[in-house]
Amino acid sequence: MHDKLRIPAALFSACIAGMLVAAQSRVNGGLSQELGGGFVAACYSFASGLVLVAVITICSARARRGFGKLKTELRSGRFPLWATLGGAAGAVFVLGQSLVAPLIGVALFTVGVVAGQVIGGLVLDQAGLGPAGKVAPTLTRLIGTGLVIVAVVISVAGSISGGVLQGSPWFVIVPLIAGFGVSWQSAVNGLLRSAMESVLSATFVSFVVGTVVLAVLAAVSIALNGWPQHWPSEPVLYIGGILGAIFIAIITLLVRVAGVLLISMANVAGQLIASVMLEAGVPLAGGVSIGMLIGTLVALVAVAVAALPGRPRTTH
Repeated sequence: MHDKLRIPAALFSACIAGMLVAAQSRVNGGLSQELGGGFVAACYSFASGLVLVAVITICSARARRGFGKLKTELRSGRFPLWATLGGAAGAVFVLGQSLVAPLIGVALFTVGVVAGQVIGGLVLDQAGLGPAGKVAPTLTRLIGTGLVIVAVVISVAGSISGGVLQGSPWFVIVPLIAGFGVSWQSAVNGLLRSAMESVLSATFVSFVVGTVVLAVLAAVSIALNGWPQHWPSEPVLYIGGILGAIFIAIITLLVRVAGVLLISMANVAGQLIASVMLEAGVPLAGGVSIGMLIGTLVALVAVAVAALPGRPRTTH
């Protein structure tokens, strides 16, 4: 691909991936509502994604070789063990989809995630945690980040005035933490992909870690509350894991091209557009407010501004 098209193509792909995330939030939230419990729904979503990724990984010789390379890197000390744990952040995100999205709606859950992603992307790029190394913030990126935060404030204010958050404003904290975790997962999975030289094998490791975390939590939930009595018949409610697998694979591949912040910003656009459409058409809670629509437009402008080329800021 021509060098001039690499970044735009990566951002477009990340935007589509963001739409998948919004769809996954709607699916997992709907499954949680039907099951009457978010822990089992989250565990099922991650485990089903793991099965899909495992089958594909087994069929790929390059992916299988990646595990040997990771073993060598870990033994030599060149690759830190903590960088294999990106799936734990994914588990927190999926759990938030199952537990919180049904209470505040897909759109509001998404703007909370967006805030966490944007802040996380800026911090992690500056820290040099991603595979692209340290990416100094440009003025346009800082302006774009500020605009996204403004968009989140507008969206949340609209939801509060519409009564969505009355009595439970603290629920917004969960998607904020989950969004920061998504950026961290993108960064460390990019490192993992570089070490294993395979998107598939890196995605598999991420799903194994996340599934283990959620399986433990689901087991505790079942011990306390019992097994769900009703499993829905709608097939669409069971595809959350597949959507998550596609998302992680895309982001793991793209973060090396454009950096954590820009990929996070493109995700913002896709997530906001799709979440508003989903909450308007098949709402989990509250529907879409005018503030949410205005916030979405501001966020889209923010993504465009952040993607503009600019000179890194210098310190004296």
